[in-house]
Amino acid sequence: MIPLPIVDGALQTLSPEVRTETVHIKHFFAENARTGRRFIKLLHPTLVIDTLQFSEIDKHTGADTKLLLDWLKEGSDVGVMSEAGCPGIADPGAILAGIAHTIGAHVVPLTGPSSLILALMASGLNGQSFCFKGYIPVKEPARGQYIKAMENASRKEQQTQLFIETPYRNNNMLNDLVKNCNGNTRLCIAESIGAPDAFIKTQTIDEWKKNQPDLKKAPAVFLLLAR
Repeated sequence: MIPLPIVDGALQTLSPEVRTETVHIKHFFAENARTGRRFIKLLHPTLVIDTLQFSEIDKHTGADTKLLLDWLKEGSDVGVMSEAGCPGIADPGAILAGIAHTIGAHVVPLTGPSSLILALMASGLNGQSFCFKGYIPVKEPARGQYIKAMENASRKEQQTQLFIETPYRNNNMLNDLVKNCNGNTRLCIAESIGAPDAFIKTQTIDEWKKNQPDLKKAPAVFLLLAR
């Protein structure tokens, strides 16, 4: 399981083992094959990319699980890459890891950045009890109802709720959170984590209302903790 930088090209966020362990792998699954090829070339400039095999994890039909089993049964090492961050975390690579376990294959997670954990680390919110909700409903009334249910669960359990949104809807997400949450609920927005212009800020909903930023169309994690 091969992590990629959250910000394109930020190899300093990866552990040295990512470079040493990938140099001998010839078979890869990638959420985006083009991103995967570019990443391996960045890690290993002298590698001839055409000698490697990449299988893209289709957004609708998923990965070619038969191909995974064929590669593993022939004794090949197989790399699994997310588009950014850690594969298997809010990512279709989890299915491939699960299948590998069914035949007794050794699944090795390499160390790299997870936007969820990094956002939680920087938020100042509860890191003892937290829950990742993934993508929440887009349309009303389901969206507003879901936000209020998350806030109620957070208050009851004193549990940080983490969720994500498609980047071009970041501002819509903030608008809906401000509209549906109590004023003293704390909200953290962590955007472009690892970039020089990263934006990570925690304040109450009332404080966000007073100075609501124009968020970029960049990957972001939202975290809330109700009082």
